[in-house]
Amino acid sequence: MPGHKTTSNILQPTRRQLLQNAGLLSAALSAGGLLLPGSAGAQAATPVKGGHLILGLDTASSSDRLDPAFYTEAYMYTVGFQLFNTVLELGPDGKLFGALAESWEAATPDASKWVFKLKKGIQFHNGKELVAQDVVYSLNHHRGEKSNSGGKGQLLAVTDIKATDTHEVTVTLSAGNADFPAALVDYHMGIGPDGGDFDKGVGTGAFILEDFQPGVRALTKRNPNYWASDRAHVDSVETIAMSDATARMAALLSGQVHIINRVEPRTLSRLSSRPGIQILRSQENTMFCFPMRVDAKPYDNVDLRLALKYAIDREELQKSLLVGTGAIGNDNPIASWNPYFAKDIPQRAYDADKAAFHFKKAGSPDGIQLSVSDNGFPGSVDAAQLFQASAAKAGITIDVERVPSDGYWDEVWLKKPFVASNWSVRPTADAMLSLIFQSDAPWNETAWRDESFDKLLAAGRVELDETKRKQIYHDLQVKLVDEGGEIIPLFVDNLAAATDKVGGYVPVPGGGDLSGYRIAERAWLNA
Repeated sequence: MPGHKTTSNILQPTRRQLLQNAGLLSAALSAGGLLLPGSAGAQAATPVKGGHLILGLDTASSSDRLDPAFYTEAYMYTVGFQLFNTVLELGPDGKLFGALAESWEAATPDASKWVFKLKKGIQFHNGKELVAQDVVYSLNHHRGEKSNSGGKGQLLAVTDIKATDTHEVTVTLSAGNADFPAALVDYHMGIGPDGGDFDKGVGTGAFILEDFQPGVRALTKRNPNYWASDRAHVDSVETIAMSDATARMAALLSGQVHIINRVEPRTLSRLSSRPGIQILRSQENTMFCFPMRVDAKPYDNVDLRLALKYAIDREELQKSLLVGTGAIGNDNPIASWNPYFAKDIPQRAYDADKAAFHFKKAGSPDGIQLSVSDNGFPGSVDAAQLFQASAAKAGITIDVERVPSDGYWDEVWLKKPFVASNWSVRPTADAMLSLIFQSDAPWNETAWRDESFDKLLAAGRVELDETKRKQIYHDLQVKLVDEGGEIIPLFVDNLAAATDKVGGYVPVPGGGDLSGYRIAERAWLNA
């Protein structure tokens, strides 16, 4: 371990995201991220080397693993990106850039085959040089019938991955996909050495693993051979599990940690007014949702689904949960900053009369039980109770079942028919839709299986005419809003906070919180 006093004993810890030059996400810059006023002022533009960075983060679990295939939430995304690199990354400008790859291009006119040329001279933490076979092994780690990887859905269209030269990887798809390279920025796609055990945390990342205690903390030290000379500024990083929001804020204000995540909107004004504190925002980077399994009664009835969509008071939820931050959702998983966002779809407002009409048309079924824990999304218990109250005005009875947070993602999500959930917004429309709504996607949380939807989604991947492609994604969004089982009331600004000693933060639209979860290698500590 490095010679720094650890802070694990201070607080008791607990638990639980294009073509190279397409520029499809340039619109995201208007949504960008804001450095909200504290007393921090402008950060120095020149990175400072050295120091021990301490992160106090929510969503850790005693079941966490270092294997990227099993990452499910922000804590492990942030730890994982300290250890592993992906082939490509998403930049602050919303465009892809090469991480382990120096170039990539479609090898066929229909974009069904892609060639990635890797940078030379990159070393793993164990001293082995990165070669193409390492990438082949790492990507294949998520494939196959027996794979339980969260990244499996991103690679379902892959039919073959080959090392076609020492530093060249060729990926063949079952059909063309102009956006396929964006799949390789996903936090599950960390690259490890051929034949290695991912749970040992050996990657090419900016930091080398020193200690990992699941649900407690991770300790890493700077990789002296890191390939990116403009990043990895601090000497070491300590990532502490802090599930309690009040405890995280107290640790930040007392100087025990440098950065915390999941700042609650209700505490935003208090934090931003404190000397020495800065608020880090990434706009509309997460969606809060209530998925209904459309293969289970009574949610298999589209009128029942519409009744519940009209019965939720989105404005009240935004006011209560987000204190006016974020954006009201429209049961559409595509964020408003995405260039394919269907902005002409009318916003669905709370309407008790329409909710009652569709509920009666569905046969006024009993047994609507909403199973929630704040692990589903922060404040989901309160949100469920507000939903219950607004639905009651339409004559709809919702039984709110509060379930334990521990084990929520293993025992409740994908098991119960009506639950709370949240998603980091992915960088492309195809990635977002394929991840959650494609019939055979492992994380298809609404059990949405629609052959016409799948065919249209596949057509969008190969359509290179932008006008036609935009119409395809428009039609997909309309279908989900009108027929789908996903109630999406809110898009949330990811709010983090840091002391004014922290420099280097940049928002990554579509990449998730904390500089696309790469805050450890982007940040530096000012004196």
